Amino acid sequence: MPQQTHPIATEDNVAAYRLTSFHYGAPGAGKKVYIQASLHADEVPAMLVAHVLRRELDRLDAAGKVRGEIILVPAANPIGLSQVIHGAPFGRFDLASGVNFNRAYRHVAEALKVSLEGKLGSDAAANAALVREHARRDIATWLPSSATEELKKTLLGMAIDADIMLDLHCDNEAVLHMYTGTPLADRVKPLAALMGARAVLLATESGGEPFDEACSRVWWQLRDHFGDRYPIPLGCVGVTVELRGENDVRYDLAERDAHGLLQFLAREGVVDLPVEPLPDALCEPTPLEGVEPLHAPHAGVLVFLKRLGEQVRAGDAVADIVDPVGGRTTTLRPTQSGILFASTAHRHLLRGMHVCKIAGAAAWRTGNLLGA
Repeated sequence: MPQQTHPIATEDNVAAYRLTSFHYGAPGAGKKVYIQASLHADEVPAMLVAHVLRRELDRLDAAGKVRGEIILVPAANPIGLSQVIHGAPFGRFDLASGVNFNRAYRHVAEALKVSLEGKLGSDAAANAALVREHARRDIATWLPSSATEELKKTLLGMAIDADIMLDLHCDNEAVLHMYTGTPLADRVKPLAALMGARAVLLATESGGEPFDEACSRVWWQLRDHFGDRYPIPLGCVGVTVELRGENDVRYDLAERDAHGLLQFLAREGVVDLPVEPLPDALCEPTPLEGVEPLHAPHAGVLVFLKRLGEQVRAGDAVADIVDPVGGRTTTLRPTQSGILFASTAHRHLLRGMHVCKIAGAAAWRTGNLLGA
């Protein structure tokens, strides 16, 4: 189990950072899997899951039971982990630029449409190998202009040629849910069942260039571009796994989540483990365009009338905003039916602040679907 240290921002007169990755199996021996935790550095549950995964992968690797290559990055954002403001961690946005650590990743599809022209053939596997080669080459040419871009290049350089990429996050308060590409819906269903996901949100392009799409979207964009001329597979199953809420840091949950991830890798032939029966799925995938966010219409105390994980109908009373000074109470009601899957952890809000999100079955939104 080689451990690698990646120096980030090594200028003499500024703070420097170190990123650590753990490598299992052997490159080229089978599928490549890349797993990272807590790209948003204040989303702590993922790091505990990665801790359990590391323990299990150490054991499997020592027993010769890793059939492919696995890279695990248990704390993907040393820059964000160092950002503390008046005692409060601040790991979602880069303080230097204000940019979300899970946005603005280099997207290689346009460059590869040019560099691959005339080089592809009739063999899908050979085409996939060529796509990966060109993608690695393009990421290598990225010239970062900041420490955060250097971190992004380092992470993406390890993940860009993966067959499976799992990006472990969490929400403020939430039930377990996932984001993935619409073309990957069937491939991700076993993972969703194994993890007990309550929502699987699909998009062909969600906006903002998040990490998972930097790895996976290139494949269906190249396939669409080259059409029937050359067979190009969906070469990367990229998934953002939201491990409930920020305060759901418990050993039992981490053990359960790590077990589900390893069972998925066993089904994919990457680790040699007994494959357990697939549990019943708790949801069907729905479009990210079908998510309805609710916001506070005025300042006040937030009182939820529905619980996370509940199915709500259009027009149901989901929450009240109570103005304790003026005496006004406003009830929030969604326009769409669906599952209440995520909410804010704050209980006093200012006007316009986020309250909750409901995943509906019908697509109705457009534009940037992820927000900040």
